[in-house]
Amino acid sequence: MKKLYFGGSILTMEKEASAEALLTEDGRIRMTGSKEALMAAARDAELVNLDGAALLPAFIDPHSHFSQVASGLLQVSLDGAVSYAEIKKRISAFVERSGCPKGGWLMARDYDHNLLEGHRNLTLDQLDDLAPEYAVAIQHKSGHMGLFNSLALTFLGVTVDTPAPEGGRIGLEDGRLTGYMEENAYFTYMRKIPMPSMAELGKAYCRAQELYASYGIATLQEGMLVEQMLPLYDMLLREKILKLDLVAYPERACFEKAYQTFPESAGHYSDHIRLGGLKIFLDGSPQGRTAWVRTPYLGGAPDDRGYGTMKDEEVREAFVLAARKGVQPLAHCNGDAAAAQMIRCLAEEEKKYPALKDLKPVMIHAQLLGIDQIPEAVQLGIIASFFVAHVWHWGDVHIRNLGLERASRISPAASALKLGLPFTFHQDAPVIAPDMLETIWCAVNRRTRGGVLLGAEERIPVMEALKAVTINAAYQYSEENEKGSLRAGKQADMVILDKNPLEAAPDELRNIKVLRTIKSGETVYQG
Repeated sequence: MKKLYFGGSILTMEKEASAEALLTEDGRIRMTGSKEALMAAARDAELVNLDGAALLPAFIDPHSHFSQVASGLLQVSLDGAVSYAEIKKRISAFVERSGCPKGGWLMARDYDHNLLEGHRNLTLDQLDDLAPEYAVAIQHKSGHMGLFNSLALTFLGVTVDTPAPEGGRIGLEDGRLTGYMEENAYFTYMRKIPMPSMAELGKAYCRAQELYASYGIATLQEGMLVEQMLPLYDMLLREKILKLDLVAYPERACFEKAYQTFPESAGHYSDHIRLGGLKIFLDGSPQGRTAWVRTPYLGGAPDDRGYGTMKDEEVREAFVLAARKGVQPLAHCNGDAAAAQMIRCLAEEEKKYPALKDLKPVMIHAQLLGIDQIPEAVQLGIIASFFVAHVWHWGDVHIRNLGLERASRISPAASALKLGLPFTFHQDAPVIAPDMLETIWCAVNRRTRGGVLLGAEERIPVMEALKAVTINAAYQYSEENEKGSLRAGKQADMVILDKNPLEAAPDELRNIKVLRTIKSGETVYQG
């Protein structure tokens, strides 16, 4: 089937930045050029009049957690909850609506203590009062910490004498559990919670895929594939659920098993799933004050710098494994001390394995990557994937935790552009929705919820922000010859927007609507 698109703005992300018309055939872009030339070349093509809308390459998600987005659809959303009363009301409504069996697990997500009075976490007594007949587990919006009520702690076997895993913390106060856990402790015990049924998760995966497509995304990521997810991926492959492309990065603990279990997906798409490399994480989150930073947080102890989650030796071993297997390493680094660890360990291993540079190591989040660290990151072949939407969602929190000067340098995209560091933008979904247009708006405007212009010098032009979620993201995945721009021969992965982002007022960018998402020439979302 041939389709000829015309009658609107066609942004190619190529040197010829725009085209009058575009022709697709059999899931590929065949030609771009004038409407007259393309109609002469394909008189039997179906005509698609954009009617003034804008056609762009589909957005590419450089980092998120697909399975967590899916499972989150089966949980209570606490997004935006500003009080204990509101949290309890939402949980009670969910229990009544879902009919959860008593004595079982009740999961909640998107909780943020920064929105509560005094910016304090719920106490264990409050947690126990939320839903007394359920084991309650609440995930913090950062994804790096959470809360458990007493019944959940009992089910998990956690007592005051339980040692916290290295690189994590189990909350204790006056010799009593608080219900709070962070980093490796939180991850360890979350994995012990029984998963929903395969049938429930299958439906949730379908809904999650539709969510990504509704934001114009045609390629997405499983940012840390753990062993418990392997049966789910077997289901995704067996039942051919995916219509979008998905790149998965196993964590170190299940790296070999993942590649042995899905050899057909190792480096190549099989039913839209590809194993892309190896994921490690080196610190926590700045809004939770667990990101590992070189200068202490404000308002805390003199040594309040967060902390790392891996030793240098472990980080180097991960890079060696990536080099030997020829796969891309992804390292979660929020703080500048974590960035320093990645740079230090990578530099040491690239001396022994020069090809490691060609694997395009990715620094995920890079929130507080120092301007002084960028030149060495460039030399090492690092790609920074910035969580630039932090400016809006937590910018005011960062000002409180870091001070205005340091907070103004989060996600230093303009500095990266100036110094030649390749970068992409992501949302770390389900931390926030995979809303690419909101992220573009954040990068261009850099406004906080409180109205502060946070780092005017780090604002970037709209075109550069668009590249960060199209052609740059394709480059991060080494798929730049297949995706990321509208060029003859590439996959017909496209998005139709109701307005041309290059012609919209900067403050209106996040109000642009996705009208249609197209994967390999076929519509997968219709707005």
